[in-house]
Amino acid sequence: MPNHKDQNPGPDQGPDEEYSFLQETIKPKPISREKLLKEFVRIAIYGVILGVFACLAFFALKPWAEHIFRGEPETVTIPEDKEPSDEDQQTETQPVEEQVLDSQDYETLMSSMYSLAREAGKGIVSVSRTSGEEDWEAEATGIRASVTGIITADNGQELLILADCSVCSRADSWTVTFADDSVYTATLKKQDRNIGLAVFSVPRSSISSSTWSAIKVAVLGNSNLVKRGDPVIALGNMFGYAGGYGYGVVSSGEYKDTFYDGECSVIATDVAAADGGTSVLFNMEGEVIGIAVPSIWEGRSMATVNAYGISGLKSVIELLANGDSVPYIGVSGTSVTTAIQEEQGMPAGIYVTDVETDSPAMSAGIQIGDVICKVDGEDVTSVVTYQRALLETEAGSQITIGARRLGADGYVDVEFTVTVGSKE
Repeated sequence: MPNHKDQNPGPDQGPDEEYSFLQETIKPKPISREKLLKEFVRIAIYGVILGVFACLAFFALKPWAEHIFRGEPETVTIPEDKEPSDEDQQTETQPVEEQVLDSQDYETLMSSMYSLAREAGKGIVSVSRTSGEEDWEAEATGIRASVTGIITADNGQELLILADCSVCSRADSWTVTFADDSVYTATLKKQDRNIGLAVFSVPRSSISSSTWSAIKVAVLGNSNLVKRGDPVIALGNMFGYAGGYGYGVVSSGEYKDTFYDGECSVIATDVAAADGGTSVLFNMEGEVIGIAVPSIWEGRSMATVNAYGISGLKSVIELLANGDSVPYIGVSGTSVTTAIQEEQGMPAGIYVTDVETDSPAMSAGIQIGDVICKVDGEDVTSVVTYQRALLETEAGSQITIGARRLGADGYVDVEFTVTVGSKE
């Protein structure tokens, strides 16, 4: 019998391929269009839900994140204005051609003035102190005690509002009412009780988009160029309530008001005002040219709007807007003119007419009758140069005041070391 073990495998049969296994390919089950559409809808719904939760989380955490990670505010810079040139003065003296207006012209003019006032009013606010006591008079009349404020700057984190500092007394919290009647909580950034101004701040993150569309930062104009007869618009609380409008002309720009360590020009107008009212003056370009506060010519009963020229306040506003103290030593004086120098033999500088009680100047030994000639090395020839030199110092620093004092043998040099203070 043949031996099967000795048989050789065939040419197509290897030693390991004696047995073969069944191999199958599994094909995926086809997906219907209906099922694909359902899957797409399910994913879309999940995406919408996730997006809604993300938006809610964003808006909930945005104020917190802006408060924590807001960084440093931008420095507010307010350039000084130029003085009137000879060309400007010549323009003032040129005769103006008279024009005859009829009733329709007058109506068009008043409509144009009102439109300008509405636009300028976007930069005006009303600042009120918050009190825990019930204001029965306000409840009865609807008029709350407030002062006019100007949206002066935006430092990237907060809106800065300039206002009369009388609203700061007996209060530790304030509210600001914008042009759209929206009310926001404000904080006091800095005040200067010497001149009577304060800057309040409202966080940008707290202001709604609808309010943003109704307000703007006011443009500070050049009050040095204001002339008698220029038309002006007064906005604010000049009648004792917020939102007042008044039109008129500049009756004079030759007057000044003095305070300790300086002076400021006053723009007098024929616009009616209540005693103690506050308001802001605008020119026909919609620029702020003056701010009326009760401290101007204090003690006189005034029935018209009289405002500090804004150009003389810009250095102080810049300090307050950046949270810096306004330098103060407590001296009132008058410029020694060339005529006085020649007639009375007085040195150039400012003649001290008053020294405030308990002021840095009094502590340093400055007296009435002294003539201040230098402030920390800077020559002083007038109240303006004295004020400018003092504003370049810092509260808390020690400076040297050079002066001349009248003695038995004439004027002698005296020197004072003064620690600059501030009235906040």
